[in-house]
Amino acid sequence: MERAEAYGLSAAWSGALLLSCLLFAAISHRQRGPYMDEAFHVPQAQAYCQGRLLQWDPMITTLPGLYLLSVGVVKPAAWLLGWTGHVVCSVGMLRFINLLLAAGNFCLLYLLLLEIHGKNKAVSGFQRILSTLTLAMFPTLYFFTFLYYTDPGSVFFTLFAYLMCLYGNHKTSALLGFCGFMFRQTNIVWTVFCAGNVVAEELNKAWETELQKKKDEKISPRRGSSLNLIRILQFLIEYLISPKKLVALTALTWPYIMLVIMFFVFVFINGGIVVGDRSSHEACLHFPQLFYFLSFTVFFSFPHLLTRTRIRKFFLSLQKHPVQYSLIAVLSLFLIWKFTYVHKYLLADNRHYTFYVWRKIFQRHELVKYVLVPVYMFAGWSVVDTLQSKSIFWILMYFVCLLAVTVPQKLLEFRYFILPFLVYRLNIPFPSLYRQLLELAFYIVVNAITFYIFLNKTFQWPNSDEIQRFMW
Repeated sequence: MERAEAYGLSAAWSGALLLSCLLFAAISHRQRGPYMDEAFHVPQAQAYCQGRLLQWDPMITTLPGLYLLSVGVVKPAAWLLGWTGHVVCSVGMLRFINLLLAAGNFCLLYLLLLEIHGKNKAVSGFQRILSTLTLAMFPTLYFFTFLYYTDPGSVFFTLFAYLMCLYGNHKTSALLGFCGFMFRQTNIVWTVFCAGNVVAEELNKAWETELQKKKDEKISPRRGSSLNLIRILQFLIEYLISPKKLVALTALTWPYIMLVIMFFVFVFINGGIVVGDRSSHEACLHFPQLFYFLSFTVFFSFPHLLTRTRIRKFFLSLQKHPVQYSLIAVLSLFLIWKFTYVHKYLLADNRHYTFYVWRKIFQRHELVKYVLVPVYMFAGWSVVDTLQSKSIFWILMYFVCLLAVTVPQKLLEFRYFILPFLVYRLNIPFPSLYRQLLELAFYIVVNAITFYIFLNKTFQWPNSDEIQRFMW
């Protein structure tokens, strides 16, 4: 890292932290007590602070990683600084843990961008810093920096595990993956993703070696026709049924395999993935979740995806492959028809933006969900197109993990899209400086509107005296 880039990174990190501290003070002043899910998380953390480790709120569905980390930070700090009484493990102190994790996420995002795109000499240090600042302010994640939710910690340990995987420190990556699992059980999918990175790299090396042996066959491991895709799938099957190669892959990924085995043991003993209220968190095959994620990605990545060149390229692709797109459209319509679920929380809780998205768009007419199929197709094509710098094996692995982490969720919840979005955004090529600045400006505007509404546009339910606020 050059000295100018180091100074710029320090300035950006300090500026972001200062802004976050100011917002933290404003939110803590306006919303002093626990809000929404904090009503479960805060008392549970306070019970841990008081040493009551066997006490558990059955309404909590995630493992106690957030509470253990909070106690591990707050208790030593209280001892060193002489804090006593209500200050220790207060709502504000517990929320501050997430502010520290957000500061760590900023550093991890920069290091990941440096590791993934470091070989691209066309990318300047300023662009890396700008992208880091943008992703650190990603609205859905940034909002929960200021509340005592599991999201900042979940993202911190998952990104840290991903970084260690890219560094080749797979034992450390698996250990950090376990920490991420302790924040949210579905993070086990990102442990598989880390293992998949290793496997995809080995497959790509073997595929390129195969191409060298067949110089007369001009097949690209990164893109190609349907025939090339069939050849790649044949190669993939042949590679994975080879005992020698499977042993080699196992030797490379055994720390992740051990963690996945531990996960299945946990699921068997626990009787499911959820540890608390299972009635509201039932797994199902909710395939339209993939479409919602793709739309979410286009919305938050529009400076990258909604360009004239890309739109023109999409229509050319439609003209070139009408049969394939027709089949995809028919399949999408079928999945929407048979596998659309509407969670009771989505219809009942008017504090979340998803409530209004569903009511204003999807409930406007029963055919709306089908009319949106062309939008989903463009979104899916755009996501794949922006990942063309990655190998076909990496893309397949990413989409397998994406399906695993979104489709089983019955509830449409934007927080569930944070990690798959960040992984996607970290791995696409850098756009022009203008588009990077546009993306940052867009995030700033969305955050400003979100926080303004949360702080100032309060309301009350008819049967309650509590102040309610709008949020993601």
